[in-house]
Amino acid sequence: MSFPKLLATHVGTYLIKNWAFRRERFPFVLMLEPTERCNLTCAGCGRIREYHDCLDATLSVDECLAAVDEVGAPVVTITGGEPLLHPDIQDIVTGIVRRKKHIHFCTNGQLLEASLGTFKAGPYLSWVLHMDGLEETHDRNAGVPGVFRKALAAIRAAKAAGFRVYTNTTVFKDTDFNEVDALFKLLTGIGVDGFMISPAFDFEIVGGTRFLSREEISRRFAPLDALRQKYRFYNTSAYLDFLAGRKDAPCLPWSTPTLTPRGWRRPCYLLADEHCASYRELMDETDWERYGVGRDPRCANCMVHSGFEASLIDAARRNLPELFSLARR
Repeated sequence: MSFPKLLATHVGTYLIKNWAFRRERFPFVLMLEPTERCNLTCAGCGRIREYHDCLDATLSVDECLAAVDEVGAPVVTITGGEPLLHPDIQDIVTGIVRRKKHIHFCTNGQLLEASLGTFKAGPYLSWVLHMDGLEETHDRNAGVPGVFRKALAAIRAAKAAGFRVYTNTTVFKDTDFNEVDALFKLLTGIGVDGFMISPAFDFEIVGGTRFLSREEISRRFAPLDALRQKYRFYNTSAYLDFLAGRKDAPCLPWSTPTLTPRGWRRPCYLLADEHCASYRELMDETDWERYGVGRDPRCANCMVHSGFEASLIDAARRNLPELFSLARR
């Protein structure tokens, strides 16, 4: 698929500007976590475990908008936690939209249908619902029965209200790609605009044996090629090739700076050795060479899009045909 034209234009202009000024490091996406509270305890989630002692802490509207202004990235992913639990989330979204930043609002969908009336559909706001399988699988991962059906109802309601809706599917060792195929067929039928897919990150705090090694990821994602012929993906084509083992790329941990109620996660969205007091501290005082495959053992099996999709886009600037085809299947 192609990305929405307005988003592609804004991201493309932003990238070309930064490349023209030969900036070595700049953010691609701001990851904004205004609250780490959640109404689910999903089996593979690290956040509710990492922040278990500060779930009542939140970022204020002013703190969120100041981060959007300082980082300057064209895309803001609002995540957490469940962001719809934040008492001022409508004001945060409104402020970001006024700045003409594109929002990917990540939610488990349990509060979405009841909340739709407080948001305005438009080109800058897209909902992203986490969907890890069909009803039995999804509800088991979420730890609560009925989660899947409620998420489907929210998707239908959001589409009826004129919103753009995507889904994000995490692949574990026990994921059945036949089930993923059936899930995407169902979601396509109710109007979902595109699918994101990514292997799960092996959070140390989560534990267990459900996570894939780097070698297993390329083998397990072999059915992805057939799915790409049938469904609209919201990942870039380069990243999907990367998952299938046809491309290699380093991680760019600085591409997705992440702000939480504790501060800026260092070094990245997935790892938090510490939290920085400021964005500039994160970007200027982090030893980025310490992290990545072959440097930090925690990174050995990571192929999550938050670090690698930006790397593949950055590499494509040296090949214009590749750059223009990134947003296509």
